Amino acid sequence: MLTMLLISQIISWIVIAMLVIAVLALARQVGVLHVRVAPAGALTTAHGPAVGDNSPVLDLKTLDGNPMKIGGALKSGTLQLLMFVSAQCPMCKSLIPVAKSFAGDERLDLVFVGDDSDDVQRAMIAKHGISEFPFINGSDAGRAYHVEKLPYAVLLDATGTILSKGLVNSREHLESLVVAHEMGVRSVQDYITGLKAEAA
Repeated sequence: MLTMLLISQIISWIVIAMLVIAVLALARQVGVLHVRVAPAGALTTAHGPAVGDNSPVLDLKTLDGNPMKIGGALKSGTLQLLMFVSAQCPMCKSLIPVAKSFAGDERLDLVFVGDDSDDVQRAMIAKHGISEFPFINGSDAGRAYHVEKLPYAVLLDATGTILSKGLVNSREHLESLVVAHEMGVRSVQDYITGLKAEAA
């Protein structure tokens, strides 16, 4: 009986040791994959005004009827984030609170842009608690920036220059817009492509 107990204990310790080795090997592989996988960035499009161009200057009105200029110099001197959203877009609705938090953390002037009936937009504003942010409702801005899919974001500097733009669906994508600007590249993807070209 004692011999059987001793044998089972030895087998248990051998199994535990093998599990520890397997976990360490798996952790190493996860580390390797993390290094190899490129960071995700906003998906830039070839349509519309390019990064580095002056933004189209648009004299628009917010949903509240207040005049608002897009693309001109900002009195605040901060960066401006145009967030194109729709009440019919589930991803947009999940990204709205993320955009609010992100704009607050990065001290960006956040402007929401949509194209739907005023009643639908007001319902979305109330539901997501974004009444403190300007909301432009109409197709002019979307046409000017050639926005084809949502959610879409455009980052402008204080003079109205387009710093970065692209399709976004996570905070990481929003952060990539600021990172691309800080690194002086058109997009995170362009930076990664450049690194791969140098390594080749």
